[in-house]
Amino acid sequence: MRGLPEPLPAGERLLWQGVPGWQTLARRAFHTPKLAIYFAVLITWRAASALSDGSAIMTAAESTLGLLLLAVAALALLSFLAWLIGRSSVYTITDRRLVLQCGVALPMTLNIPFGAIESAVLKVGNRGTGDIAVSLSRGQRIAYLQLWPHVRPWRLASPQPMLRAIPDASGVADVLARALAATTSALAAKADVGREADRRSTATTPASAAA
Repeated sequence: MRGLPEPLPAGERLLWQGVPGWQTLARRAFHTPKLAIYFAVLITWRAASALSDGSAIMTAAESTLGLLLLAVAALALLSFLAWLIGRSSVYTITDRRLVLQCGVALPMTLNIPFGAIESAVLKVGNRGTGDIAVSLSRGQRIAYLQLWPHVRPWRLASPQPMLRAIPDASGVADVLARALAATTSALAAKADVGREADRRSTATTPASAAA
């Protein structure tokens, strides 16, 4: 199955599967709009400097040609990289775990059981596209650089896996929240059963000893 290292085990259900939008990924992970503004300021400054030195308009335009080509190449390269990442990444939510499959040159799969997730944070941007970051339980660690850009920015000490640039992020967050709540309820029920069994065992021990 696409996005999973192997077919789902018996009893596990697929709840949602999606991929990051590469245009949004280019804007948020690679900051292409900010880079475009930066190059625009440099090109404007170069042209203004040339005109203030008495150069003709054509000469001033030619002096900015190198910067313009560099800007186009940089933005095209980052956009292509974002497209490759979006094409090679798949996010999956089942009723037991969260799975991130990513990697352009070296594909990898990160399985996160719901029991290892402490909380999830949703950030919604324009047109409903957003990011969902999950905090892992103490003792659960991942490599920040290995998982980038599918990780919450600047959380180097305790990296948080993140579903980036996903459409209808609020709907996906609801799916994840319901699945996490169901797992929490199931774990709590098992704990109650275990405590009840311990109480029964403790209650029957003196009677057995007396016999």
